[in-house]
Amino acid sequence: MKSNPFHLAIPVRDIAEAREFYGNKLGLEEGRSDEFWVDYNFYGHQLVVHLNDNMEKDGKSQQCTNPVDSHYVPVPHFGVVLSMDDWKSLAAKLEAMEMEFVVKPYIRFEGEIGEQATLFFLDPSGNALEFKSFKNIDKELFKK
Repeated sequence: MKSNPFHLAIPVRDIAEAREFYGNKLGLEEGRSDEFWVDYNFYGHQLVVHLNDNMEKDGKSQQCTNPVDSHYVPVPHFGVVLSMDDWKSLAAKLEAMEMEFVVKPYIRFEGEIGEQATLFFLDPSGNALEFKSFKNIDKELFKK
């Protein structure tokens, strides 16, 4: 099945801070931009950060958590499914930069259908990101 790129727009409290995080720290390519928003190439998808002057400083008030495999994951969150090699590379990069994780890199549902590597962290505005990889993506991405 052909995968179409998604478009996601998220609020940020400061455009310069978002540029530092998404462009410099995560290494995403910047596209079109304005003083109030910036487009990024998010692994072939369009991520747009929009300035929200009313956003709380920690951004965390907009989130709740749900238990998944003995960890509490932030809701809402977004991210991308990577190959295992790319996930391991990203996890190592984030650990080297001493990223503060909400859920540290680990294997979830180990030995079960849907086994996956996952990690969660917040951007400076409190938006939660999840990056994951499946042991067998073709067979397990949408399985129950």
